[in-house]
Amino acid sequence: MRHPFPIALCLIGTVALSACNRTSDAEVQRAIQSVNVIDETNLNDIMLTVGDPNEAVAYFTKASTENPDRIDLKRGLAKSLIRAGRPAEAATVWAAIAASPEGTLDDRVDLADAYIRQNDWKKAEAELSRIPPTHETFERYRLEAMVADSKKDWKKADSFYETAAGMTTKPAAVYNNWGFSKLSRQDFAGAERLFVQALTYDDSLFTAKNNLVMARGAQRKYDLPVVAMTQTEKAELLYTLALTAIKKGDVAVGKALLEDAISTHPQHFEAAVRSLSALKA
Repeated sequence: MRHPFPIALCLIGTVALSACNRTSDAEVQRAIQSVNVIDETNLNDIMLTVGDPNEAVAYFTKASTENPDRIDLKRGLAKSLIRAGRPAEAATVWAAIAASPEGTLDDRVDLADAYIRQNDWKKAEAELSRIPPTHETFERYRLEAMVADSKKDWKKADSFYETAAGMTTKPAAVYNNWGFSKLSRQDFAGAERLFVQALTYDDSLFTAKNNLVMARGAQRKYDLPVVAMTQTEKAELLYTLALTAIKKGDVAVGKALLEDAISTHPQHFEAAVRSLSALKA
């Protein structure tokens, strides 16, 4: 007569164990899903930064096709297309994103950027005009400055460049672009100041160094500026300075600078050698 109680107890234990197993399985599945999300996020970040651009395009194309409701994957595809040098395709994707219910004002800024990259300035301007003035971001003002530059609206361009530079902790590229704008206006002294400013924020920016040399050469300043440079960079800057001098009609100075560039370069400097040979001929 004492059997029913132990049997009942065993049955209760079995049921409890079964419930524990079900709970455990559910928790395991949730944990696996969480790990998968983390892994996918990490993979997405890698693809957008250090991954090969074309591999990233293939990855996000496949992922966004399999998950058509994932706006983040579509953004990843658009950004990857930009990195791969395919702005026209990127613009198509950005346009679809911007027009979707999940589209943001930042997406419209990215769309304008894609238009600029394919030299479609009118579409870029039209897209930026659709963004309310209350949307104040570095990227928006950077693009506004470039559009104003394309229209030769120098007053607006200067204002936008100044605003953009004040909205980032890394304004070297902004100052470089602003300096190039001044260079195109033949404001060589103003351009020189801006290139120097760019290099104070990033002394490795060779484009700014090369532009600085051009701005100085246009003012007939034929000595190299005091900036950090490698031996190869020094040779290339001397070459740029030589060509600037020749264009200014200072041929003898240009010839001497070409000779300096050739002797300075740690390897054979073919472009400078050809230019010197042509000058002597």
